[in-house]
Amino acid sequence: MSPAITARRSDGRRQPLSRERILRAAIAVADAGGHASLTIRSVAQLLEVRPMAIYHHVANKGEILDGILDLVFAEIELPVPGGDWRAELSRRARSAREVLRRHPWAITLLQSGTAPGPATLRHHDAVIGTLRGAGFTVTMTAHAYALLDSYVYGFALSEAALPVNGPETVAEVSAAMRRRQPLDDFPYLAEFSAEHIMRPDYDFGSEFGFGLELVLEGLARSVRGAAGQAPPQQEQPPQ
Repeated sequence: MSPAITARRSDGRRQPLSRERILRAAIAVADAGGHASLTIRSVAQLLEVRPMAIYHHVANKGEILDGILDLVFAEIELPVPGGDWRAELSRRARSAREVLRRHPWAITLLQSGTAPGPATLRHHDAVIGTLRGAGFTVTMTAHAYALLDSYVYGFALSEAALPVNGPETVAEVSAAMRRRQPLDDFPYLAEFSAEHIMRPDYDFGSEFGFGLELVLEGLARSVRGAAGQAPPQQEQPPQ
């Protein structure tokens, strides 16, 4: 358990309750059991306090949820406006994916906060500033931001839901699938499974970089076209 959540100090004395400790405990509860497990009572139990004590620092569960979503946004690396926009947004996207792997319960909730906190607003401002600084119009910025987040959040959602979670689970999942449904009647699926998905080194997460580069290249072409610039010569894709 994190020292920020531990109910007692090293000398055995109870740590004072605070909004910060409540939010950190709430994240721990959600990480362990999903956001459905997050209640005032479950947070109080983790902190070893009575549920009513929580209300001295937060008004309700909604405020807790807004607070922990802001903490999740705070973990994502911010792009730096004025720099190489593709590199900055690539770094931000990769960071967001890693954060959502730590907090999968947050994938479908990041855009649902009713009272965004300072980290959330800072994050949005940095992404918008990076796009605007790269020459995106306000309308193109809206398109680009929606496309990037749709890709990152969608990939994170698929990654969290897949039964194959790293190379070590491939053989087990493969055997279970073949027991339930032989693939003889599905030749293309059988080929794809045998030659790609069921390889010992298969990792769905390795697909993230390929898709991200396609998204960024598409946005780059769009912003160049809007500015009337000629497209550059074809470059070799990154390895």
